[in-house]
Amino acid sequence: MSKFRVSNSLGIDLGTANTLVFVRGKGVVVNEPTVVAINNETGDIVAVGNEARNMIGRTPGNISVVRPMKDGVIADYDTTATMMKYYLQKARKNRGGFFGTKPSVVVCVPSGITKVEERAVIDATKVAGAKEAFTIAEPFAAALGADLPVWEPTGSMVVDIGGGTTEVAVISLGGIVTSNSINEAGNKMDQAISDYIRQTYNLMIGERTAEEIKIEIGSAIPDENEEITMDIRGRNLITGLPETITITQKEIAEALREVIEKIIYVVKSTLEKTPPELAADVMDRGIVLTGGGALLKHIDKVISDATDVPVFVTENPLESVAIGTGKSLDYIQHFRDNPNVASRATID
Repeated sequence: MSKFRVSNSLGIDLGTANTLVFVRGKGVVVNEPTVVAINNETGDIVAVGNEARNMIGRTPGNISVVRPMKDGVIADYDTTATMMKYYLQKARKNRGGFFGTKPSVVVCVPSGITKVEERAVIDATKVAGAKEAFTIAEPFAAALGADLPVWEPTGSMVVDIGGGTTEVAVISLGGIVTSNSINEAGNKMDQAISDYIRQTYNLMIGERTAEEIKIEIGSAIPDENEEITMDIRGRNLITGLPETITITQKEIAEALREVIEKIIYVVKSTLEKTPPELAADVMDRGIVLTGGGALLKHIDKVISDATDVPVFVTENPLESVAIGTGKSLDYIQHFRDNPNVASRATID
Protein backbone atom coordinates (compact mmCIF):
# COMPACT_ATOMS: atom_id res chain seq x y z
CA MET A 1 0.00 0.00 0.00
CA SER A 2 1.62 3.23 -1.17
CA LYS A 3 1.46 6.30 1.00
CA PHE A 4 0.29 9.78 0.06
CA ARG A 5 1.91 12.40 2.24
CA VAL A 6 -0.01 15.46 3.36
CA SER A 7 2.24 17.76 5.34
CA ASN A 8 -0.45 20.01 6.73
CA SER A 9 -2.88 17.48 8.16
CA LEU A 10 -4.13 16.04 11.41
CA GLY A 11 -6.42 13.34 12.73
CA ILE A 12 -9.19 13.71 15.29
CA ASP A 13 -10.74 11.04 17.48
CA LEU A 14 -14.01 12.83 18.18
CA GLY A 15 -15.26 10.59 20.95
CA THR A 16 -18.34 10.76 23.15
CA ALA A 17 -16.17 10.88 26.27
CA ASN A 18 -12.85 12.32 25.07
CA THR A 19 -11.46 14.13 22.04
CA LEU A 20 -7.90 13.44 20.90
CA VAL A 21 -5.98 15.26 18.18
CA PHE A 22 -3.05 13.64 16.35
CA VAL A 23 -0.55 15.85 14.52
CA ARG A 24 1.87 14.32 12.05
CA GLY A 25 5.37 14.17 13.52
CA LYS A 26 4.15 15.03 17.02
CA GLY A 27 1.68 12.27 17.88
CA VAL A 28 -1.29 12.94 20.16
CA VAL A 29 -1.05 16.61 21.18
CA VAL A 30 -4.55 17.07 22.63
CA ASN A 31 -6.42 14.64 24.89
CA GLU A 32 -9.32 16.25 26.74
CA PRO A 33 -12.92 15.41 27.68
CA THR A 34 -15.62 16.08 25.09
CA VAL A 35 -17.34 18.48 27.45
CA VAL A 36 -18.44 22.11 27.07
CA ALA A 37 -19.73 24.61 29.64
CA ILE A 38 -22.32 27.06 28.30
CA ASN A 39 -23.80 30.26 29.72
CA ASN A 40 -27.56 29.62 29.55
CA GLU A 41 -28.39 33.34 29.41
CA THR A 42 -26.05 34.39 26.60
CA GLY A 43 -25.35 31.07 24.88
CA ASP A 44 -21.62 31.77 25.07
CA ILE A 45 -19.06 28.99 25.60
CA VAL A 46 -17.61 29.39 29.09
CA ALA A 47 -15.13 26.50 29.11
CA VAL A 48 -14.08 23.48 27.04
CA GLY A 49 -12.39 20.18 27.85
CA ASN A 50 -10.69 19.66 31.20
CA GLU A 51 -11.81 23.03 32.51
CA ALA A 52 -15.44 22.26 31.65
CA ARG A 53 -15.25 18.76 33.10
CA ASN A 54 -14.05 20.16 36.42
CA MET A 55 -17.29 22.18 36.53
CA ILE A 56 -19.57 19.10 36.39
CA GLY A 57 -21.87 19.12 39.40
CA ARG A 58 -20.46 22.44 40.61
CA THR A 59 -22.04 25.07 38.35
CA PRO A 60 -24.48 27.88 39.25
CA GLY A 61 -27.92 27.92 37.65
CA ASN A 62 -26.89 30.07 34.69
CA ILE A 63 -24.20 27.64 33.47
CA SER A 64 -24.78 24.19 32.01
CA VAL A 65 -22.13 21.56 31.35
CA VAL A 66 -23.03 19.52 28.27
CA ARG A 67 -21.62 16.70 26.18
CA PRO A 68 -22.21 17.70 22.54
CA MET A 69 -21.59 14.13 21.32
CA LYS A 70 -24.03 11.32 22.09
CA ASP A 71 -23.40 7.67 21.22
CA GLY A 72 -20.55 8.66 18.92
CA VAL A 73 -22.50 11.17 16.82
CA ILE A 74 -23.14 14.91 17.03
CA ALA A 75 -26.06 15.81 19.30
CA ASP A 76 -25.39 19.58 19.31
CA TYR A 77 -23.95 20.81 16.01
CA ASP A 78 -23.03 24.40 16.90
CA THR A 79 -21.43 23.46 20.21
CA THR A 80 -19.47 20.63 18.57
CA ALA A 81 -18.13 22.97 15.87
CA THR A 82 -17.06 25.53 18.49
CA MET A 83 -15.42 22.82 20.59
CA MET A 84 -13.54 21.42 17.58
CA LYS A 85 -12.30 24.90 16.70
CA TYR A 86 -10.91 25.19 20.24
CA TYR A 87 -9.12 21.84 19.90
CA LEU A 88 -7.72 22.66 16.46
CA GLN A 89 -6.30 25.92 17.81
CA LYS A 90 -4.84 24.09 20.80
CA ALA A 91 -3.27 21.50 18.51
CA ARG A 92 -1.59 24.26 16.53
CA LYS A 93 -0.06 25.70 19.69
CA ASN A 94 1.00 22.30 21.06
CA ARG A 95 2.85 21.41 17.86
CA GLY A 96 5.22 24.33 18.42
CA GLY A 97 3.87 26.63 15.75
CA PHE A 98 0.92 27.31 13.50
CA PHE A 99 -0.27 25.65 10.31
CA GLY A 100 0.54 27.82 7.34
CA THR A 101 -2.83 27.07 5.77
CA LYS A 102 -6.01 25.38 6.86
CA PRO A 103 -5.28 21.71 7.57
CA SER A 104 -6.69 18.59 5.98
CA VAL A 105 -8.45 16.64 8.73
CA VAL A 106 -9.46 13.00 9.11
CA VAL A 107 -12.11 12.37 11.78
CA CYS A 108 -13.09 8.93 13.03
CA VAL A 109 -16.79 8.06 13.20
CA PRO A 110 -18.77 4.99 14.34
CA SER A 111 -19.11 2.29 11.70
CA GLY A 112 -22.91 2.44 11.99
CA ILE A 113 -23.19 6.19 11.36
CA THR A 114 -25.75 7.41 8.83
CA LYS A 115 -24.87 9.60 5.85
CA VAL A 116 -26.64 12.55 7.47
CA GLU A 117 -24.69 12.11 10.71
CA GLU A 118 -21.47 11.71 8.73
CA ARG A 119 -22.19 14.89 6.79
CA ALA A 120 -22.70 16.75 10.07
CA VAL A 121 -19.24 15.67 11.24
CA ILE A 122 -17.62 16.81 7.99
CA ASP A 123 -19.43 20.16 7.99
CA ALA A 124 -18.62 20.81 11.66
CA THR A 125 -14.95 20.04 10.99
CA LYS A 126 -14.86 22.54 8.12
CA VAL A 127 -16.64 25.19 10.20
CA ALA A 128 -13.99 24.60 12.87
CA GLY A 129 -11.25 25.54 10.40
CA ALA A 130 -10.40 22.53 8.21
CA LYS A 131 -9.67 22.99 4.51
CA GLU A 132 -11.06 19.56 3.74
CA ALA A 133 -12.46 16.83 5.96
CA PHE A 134 -12.69 13.07 5.65
CA THR A 135 -14.09 10.38 7.90
CA ILE A 136 -12.70 6.98 8.79
CA ALA A 137 -14.61 4.18 10.46
CA GLU A 138 -13.67 3.96 14.12
CA PRO A 139 -12.86 0.22 14.24
CA PHE A 140 -10.60 0.56 11.20
CA ALA A 141 -8.76 3.44 12.88
CA ALA A 142 -8.49 1.35 16.04
CA ALA A 143 -7.00 -1.54 14.06
CA LEU A 144 -4.47 0.80 12.42
CA GLY A 145 -3.53 2.20 15.82
CA ALA A 146 -3.11 -1.30 17.24
CA ASP A 147 -0.71 -2.18 14.38
CA LEU A 148 -2.93 -4.93 13.02
CA PRO A 149 -2.16 -6.11 9.44
CA VAL A 150 -5.20 -4.36 7.97
CA TRP A 151 -3.86 -4.28 4.40
CA GLU A 152 -3.06 -8.02 4.25
CA PRO A 153 -5.39 -10.84 3.12
CA THR A 154 -5.89 -12.04 6.67
CA GLY A 155 -8.69 -11.49 9.15
CA SER A 156 -8.11 -9.13 12.07
CA MET A 157 -10.81 -8.56 14.69
CA VAL A 158 -10.90 -5.43 16.81
CA VAL A 159 -13.29 -4.52 19.62
CA ASP A 160 -13.18 -0.82 20.45
CA ILE A 161 -15.01 -0.03 23.72
CA GLY A 162 -15.27 3.75 23.82
CA GLY A 163 -17.39 6.14 25.84
CA GLY A 164 -20.60 6.10 23.79
CA THR A 165 -20.28 3.05 21.54
CA THR A 166 -18.65 -0.36 21.32
CA GLU A 167 -17.43 -1.02 17.79
CA VAL A 168 -16.68 -4.56 16.64
CA ALA A 169 -15.21 -5.30 13.22
CA VAL A 170 -13.35 -7.91 11.21
CA ILE A 171 -10.92 -6.30 8.77
CA SER A 172 -9.07 -7.70 5.75
CA LEU A 173 -7.40 -6.23 2.65
CA GLY A 174 -7.92 -2.63 3.73
CA GLY A 175 -11.65 -2.90 4.34
CA ILE A 176 -14.23 -3.83 6.96
CA VAL A 177 -15.67 -7.23 6.10
CA THR A 178 -18.26 -7.35 8.87
CA SER A 179 -19.02 -5.03 11.76
CA ASN A 180 -21.44 -4.18 14.54
CA SER A 181 -21.92 -1.11 16.71
CA ILE A 182 -23.92 -0.80 19.93
CA ASN A 183 -24.54 2.04 22.36
CA GLU A 184 -23.21 0.03 25.29
CA ALA A 185 -19.81 1.25 26.42
CA GLY A 186 -18.02 3.31 29.08
CA ASN A 187 -20.83 5.81 29.71
CA LYS A 188 -23.38 3.02 30.14
CA MET A 189 -21.02 1.40 32.65
CA ASP A 190 -20.91 4.65 34.64
CA GLN A 191 -24.69 4.89 34.52
CA ALA A 192 -25.06 1.27 35.63
CA ILE A 193 -22.83 1.91 38.65
CA SER A 194 -24.78 5.05 39.55
CA ASP A 195 -28.13 3.24 39.22
CA TYR A 196 -26.96 0.29 41.33
CA ILE A 197 -25.80 2.53 44.19
CA ARG A 198 -29.01 4.55 44.09
CA GLN A 199 -31.22 1.46 44.10
CA THR A 200 -29.18 -0.46 46.69
CA TYR A 201 -28.17 2.30 49.11
CA ASN A 202 -30.57 5.18 48.32
CA LEU A 203 -27.44 7.18 47.59
CA MET A 204 -27.14 9.65 44.73
CA ILE A 205 -23.67 10.04 43.22
CA GLY A 206 -22.43 12.19 40.35
CA GLU A 207 -21.11 10.94 37.01
CA ARG A 208 -17.53 11.77 37.98
CA THR A 209 -17.81 9.62 41.11
CA ALA A 210 -19.28 6.75 39.08
CA GLU A 211 -16.37 6.95 36.65
CA GLU A 212 -13.87 6.99 39.51
CA ILE A 213 -15.48 3.86 40.95
CA LYS A 214 -15.21 2.13 37.57
CA ILE A 215 -11.54 3.03 37.27
CA GLU A 216 -10.60 2.19 40.87
CA ILE A 217 -12.44 -1.07 41.55
CA GLY A 218 -14.42 -1.81 38.39
CA SER A 219 -14.12 -5.36 37.08
CA ALA A 220 -15.96 -7.62 34.65
CA ILE A 221 -15.69 -10.37 37.27
CA PRO A 222 -14.59 -9.99 40.92
CA ASP A 223 -11.19 -11.18 42.12
CA GLU A 224 -11.61 -14.44 44.00
CA ASN A 225 -8.65 -14.13 46.35
CA GLU A 226 -9.18 -10.67 47.79
CA GLU A 227 -12.01 -8.37 48.81
CA ILE A 228 -11.47 -4.98 47.19
CA THR A 229 -13.46 -2.07 48.64
CA MET A 230 -13.81 1.66 48.15
CA ASP A 231 -15.35 4.43 50.23
CA ILE A 232 -17.64 6.76 48.28
CA ARG A 233 -19.61 9.87 49.13
CA GLY A 234 -22.99 10.95 47.92
CA ARG A 235 -26.34 12.37 48.97
CA ASN A 236 -28.80 10.17 50.83
CA LEU A 237 -32.10 10.33 48.95
CA ILE A 238 -34.13 9.80 52.13
CA THR A 239 -32.46 12.25 54.50
CA GLY A 240 -31.09 14.59 51.85
CA LEU A 241 -27.80 14.68 53.76
CA PRO A 242 -24.26 13.75 52.64
CA GLU A 243 -23.28 10.18 53.43
CA THR A 244 -20.25 7.92 53.04
CA ILE A 245 -20.58 4.20 52.29
CA THR A 246 -18.22 1.35 51.48
CA ILE A 247 -18.78 -0.66 48.33
CA THR A 248 -17.05 -3.81 47.09
CA GLN A 249 -15.62 -4.88 43.74
CA LYS A 250 -18.10 -7.76 43.74
CA GLU A 251 -20.99 -5.28 43.85
CA ILE A 252 -19.58 -3.23 40.98
CA ALA A 253 -19.05 -6.38 38.90
CA GLU A 254 -22.72 -7.21 39.44
CA ALA A 255 -23.70 -3.65 38.48
CA LEU A 256 -21.73 -3.94 35.24
CA ARG A 257 -22.90 -7.46 34.35
CA GLU A 258 -25.71 -6.45 31.97
CA VAL A 259 -23.53 -4.02 30.00
CA ILE A 260 -20.74 -6.62 29.74
CA GLU A 261 -23.20 -9.26 28.55
CA LYS A 262 -24.41 -6.96 25.76
CA ILE A 263 -20.83 -6.32 24.63
CA ILE A 264 -20.14 -10.06 24.61
CA TYR A 265 -23.30 -10.66 22.58
CA VAL A 266 -22.28 -8.22 19.85
CA VAL A 267 -18.78 -9.74 19.70
CA LYS A 268 -20.25 -13.24 19.28
CA SER A 269 -22.80 -12.11 16.69
CA THR A 270 -20.03 -10.45 14.65
CA LEU A 271 -17.99 -13.64 14.76
CA GLU A 272 -21.01 -15.61 13.57
CA LYS A 273 -21.33 -13.35 10.51
CA THR A 274 -17.63 -13.61 9.64
CA PRO A 275 -16.67 -15.73 6.59
CA PRO A 276 -15.12 -19.08 7.65
CA GLU A 277 -11.61 -18.35 6.35
CA LEU A 278 -11.43 -15.02 8.19
CA ALA A 279 -13.00 -16.55 11.31
CA ALA A 280 -10.18 -19.11 11.29
CA ASP A 281 -7.66 -16.24 11.14
CA VAL A 282 -9.32 -14.61 14.15
CA MET A 283 -9.17 -17.91 16.04
CA ASP A 284 -5.43 -18.06 15.35
CA ARG A 285 -4.56 -14.38 15.89
CA GLY A 286 -7.09 -13.53 18.58
CA ILE A 287 -9.30 -10.52 19.24
CA VAL A 288 -7.73 -7.13 20.03
CA LEU A 289 -9.40 -4.80 22.54
CA THR A 290 -8.97 -1.03 22.33
CA GLY A 291 -10.66 2.02 23.85
CA GLY A 292 -10.99 3.11 27.45
CA GLY A 293 -13.37 0.23 28.22
CA ALA A 294 -10.55 -2.22 27.42
CA LEU A 295 -8.94 -1.10 30.69
CA LEU A 296 -11.79 -2.59 32.73
CA LYS A 297 -10.26 -5.36 34.80
CA HIS A 298 -10.75 -8.91 33.49
CA ILE A 299 -12.88 -7.86 30.51
CA ASP A 300 -10.42 -9.61 28.18
CA LYS A 301 -10.80 -12.86 30.16
CA VAL A 302 -14.60 -12.66 30.16
CA ILE A 303 -14.77 -12.12 26.38
CA SER A 304 -12.22 -14.88 25.78
CA ASP A 305 -14.15 -17.35 27.94
CA ALA A 306 -17.40 -16.52 26.14
CA THR A 307 -15.99 -16.84 22.61
CA ASP A 308 -13.21 -19.45 23.05
CA VAL A 309 -10.92 -17.03 21.22
CA PRO A 310 -7.72 -15.47 22.68
CA VAL A 311 -8.25 -11.81 23.59
CA PHE A 312 -5.52 -9.18 23.95
CA VAL A 313 -5.60 -5.58 25.13
CA THR A 314 -3.56 -3.32 22.86
CA GLU A 315 -0.55 -1.51 24.32
CA ASN A 316 -2.18 1.92 24.41
CA PRO A 317 -5.97 1.38 24.32
CA LEU A 318 -6.92 4.97 25.17
CA GLU A 319 -5.04 6.42 22.20
CA SER A 320 -5.33 3.59 19.66
CA VAL A 321 -8.12 5.22 17.63
CA ALA A 322 -6.39 8.61 17.60
CA ILE A 323 -3.07 7.03 16.58
CA GLY A 324 -4.81 5.04 13.86
CA THR A 325 -6.60 8.16 12.61
CA GLY A 326 -3.21 9.86 12.48
CA LYS A 327 -1.71 6.95 10.54
CA SER A 328 -4.58 7.15 8.06
CA LEU A 329 -3.24 10.57 7.01
CA ASP A 330 -0.64 8.64 5.01
CA TYR A 331 -3.42 7.09 2.93
CA ILE A 332 -5.75 10.02 2.23
CA GLN A 333 -5.52 9.42 -1.51
CA HIS A 334 -6.48 5.78 -0.99
CA PHE A 335 -9.53 6.92 0.97
CA ARG A 336 -10.42 9.40 -1.77
CA ASP A 337 -10.30 6.67 -4.38
CA ASN A 338 -12.15 4.12 -2.23
CA PRO A 339 -14.75 6.04 -0.21
CA ASN A 340 -16.67 2.93 0.80
CA VAL A 341 -13.78 0.73 1.88
CA ALA A 342 -11.70 1.58 4.96
CA SER A 343 -12.60 5.22 5.04
CA ARG A 344 -16.04 6.71 4.71
CA ALA A 345 -14.49 9.75 2.99
CA THR A 346 -16.70 12.44 1.57
CA ILE A 347 -15.14 15.18 -0.54
CA ASP A 348 -16.65 18.32 -1.93
